[in-house]
Amino acid sequence: MAHRQHDHHGRPHPHGHGQRATDTDWSQLASMLETQAELSAPVYERIMAWLAQEAPRPGLIVDVGSGPGVVSCLFAEAFRGARVLAVDGSEPLLERARARAARQGLADRLDTLAGELPGVLDELPYPADLLWAGRSLHHLADQRAALAAFAARLAPGGTLALLEGGLPSRFLPRDIGIGRPGLQARLDAVQEEWFTRMRAELPGSVAETEDWPALLASAGLRRTGTRSFLLDLPAPVCDQARAHIAGSLGRLRDVVADSLDADDCVTLDRLLDPSDPASVHRRADVFVLSAHTVYTAVRPVVEAP
Repeated sequence: MAHRQHDHHGRPHPHGHGQRATDTDWSQLASMLETQAELSAPVYERIMAWLAQEAPRPGLIVDVGSGPGVVSCLFAEAFRGARVLAVDGSEPLLERARARAARQGLADRLDTLAGELPGVLDELPYPADLLWAGRSLHHLADQRAALAAFAARLAPGGTLALLEGGLPSRFLPRDIGIGRPGLQARLDAVQEEWFTRMRAELPGSVAETEDWPALLASAGLRRTGTRSFLLDLPAPVCDQARAHIAGSLGRLRDVVADSLDADDCVTLDRLLDPSDPASVHRRADVFVLSAHTVYTAVRPVVEAP
C-alpha cells in the first residue's frame, strides 16, 4: 500500500478496461508515486512543521502505506532525532524507499517493514510516537477496525496523523478553448464512481461514513486538530509537473471511454497528444492546485476506564 494521489480521496487514477478497481499493481506505478510525492514535498514539509508542534521529539515515526518512501525520507529530514519505519505491502516499493534513504544519507535512521495492513503493525519493535497514514486508510476494507489497530500501536501520548479528504486536484481552467467547458468536474464524477467501486470490491468491505474525527474518537483517541494545506503550482509549471499532469490524465483516459461522452473523450485525446498545440504538453495555462486535509488525534496517557 502506498501514498495515493491526485484527488480529495487521494485515490489513484483508474487502470485498464475490464479490470477490477482493486486490481492495482503499485510497484508498476512507482515512478508516478515518486513524482507526485516530490511535487507535493512543500506541502508535506508544512504538514510536518505543524505536526512537530504536537509531537516535537518523536522517537519512532511509522509511515503506514509508505510506498516508495518519499514522505518517509521527508519525515527523517524533519525529525532528526527520530527513527522512521516505512511500512507497505509492496516489497519493490520498499526497495525504492531504502535506496532513496541511502542516497539522501538517511539509511541509518530509516527502516522498512513489508506486510499487509493493519496486521503487519503487530511487528513494530515498540510503540510509535507518531503514526502517519497518508491516504492509505481508504484502501483497507474495514476503516474503523484499521484505525483501532493504528491507535493500539501508539505509545501513550502518541499522535496519529491521518491524511484523507481534501479537494480534487485541478490542472486546467474551466474553459480550455476546446470541447465543452467543465471537463475536470466531469472527470471528478467518473472518479467518484470508480472510488465507490474500489471500496465495494475490497474483500470484507465495510461501508463507513467518512467522518474522520468521529472515527478517530471511536478508536479511543482524543482529537487534537484538523488543518488543510494547499499545493499551488501556478502556470507556467515545470517539466516535472507537466509530465505528472499528462500521466495523470493519461491513466484516467484508459477507462473513461465508457463513462464520458464522445466529445469529452476527443478533448482528452487532444490534451494528451504531444503534437497538438492544445495539449497539456504544450499549452501555457496548465497548473497544479489541490488541498490536503490532515486530522490528528492523541492516545491518552491514561486510558479511559
